[in-house]
Amino acid sequence: MKSIKFTLAASGSAALLLLAGCSSTGGGSTADGEFAPNGDVRMVVPFSAGGGSDTSGRAIAAGLEADTGVNISVENREGGSGAVGYSYFLSQEGKDNYLLAAETAMLALPLTQDVQFSYESFTPIMKLGDDYTLMVVGADSKYETCDEVVADAADNRVVAAVSGATSLDEIVFTLVETDQDVEFDRVPFESGSEVLAALLGGQVDVASLNPSEVLGQLESGDLKALCAFADERYEFEALADIPTAIEQGIDVSFAQFRGFIAPGGISDEAKEYWIAAGEAFAETDAYTTYIDDNLLQPNAVYGDDFVEYLAGNTADLEKVFAE
Repeated sequence: MKSIKFTLAASGSAALLLLAGCSSTGGGSTADGEFAPNGDVRMVVPFSAGGGSDTSGRAIAAGLEADTGVNISVENREGGSGAVGYSYFLSQEGKDNYLLAAETAMLALPLTQDVQFSYESFTPIMKLGDDYTLMVVGADSKYETCDEVVADAADNRVVAAVSGATSLDEIVFTLVETDQDVEFDRVPFESGSEVLAALLGGQVDVASLNPSEVLGQLESGDLKALCAFADERYEFEALADIPTAIEQGIDVSFAQFRGFIAPGGISDEAKEYWIAAGEAFAETDAYTTYIDDNLLQPNAVYGDDFVEYLAGNTADLEKVFAE
């Protein structure tokens, strides 16, 4: 299989509802009759604390809270490579005061495991941006480039850490295996933070991690990046010197989306409220800071446009897992 590349044009749209005057209670409406969440809001993160999904969930919760005045708490429900959290969220059908920090696992899990949900079970609200990965190794690793890793994997055992069977890093390693006709020996972990700890501890040879998860270790010299699984090199100064995998003859580029969803079965008013909140968040310094700090591409889409993206992304992933 050749590379699967996801490039979306940013979709700018006007806020659909005024958020002024919304409160954290009100039985579904404010005093003047406009919609408001029924009580305090819970942001579910389907992975453990410390990883990219947790960072995303907390940033979204803080941004929405600041814009709406609604109290939003974060709850980690990890397990099953995200299946536990998404299954729990499925049980919140119709509740307008629940949100979930979503990513590619929402699409990959139904394609690879016996779960009772798909993205169509929920109400997609906003995709904040796209998150590519780097292949990283320990500072004392013998590898200097990704093609060296691939060449070694053709003849020897190369141990790769992955954060679950449907994670972004699992998908990336599968794409590399398909493109280069090699095989990695995988060791699964529950989160990116656990993968990072294993790599730093010398328990594995290589890992594919988001830049935000390893920037500190790259800057300190504890880890080194061999390539980026992106279409082009990063423009961020700290990553600009990292070549792409494509430059090294590995035709793989893949981005994980970061966004948030609401439960299925909520009212149209609730859906439009959260879309408007997301659009307002995208105009704030907090959104820009999150995108910059986590080295994302700010390709924001909302509502039906987000649904269209998810449908296309699912079709591409079906090709990956069919290999």
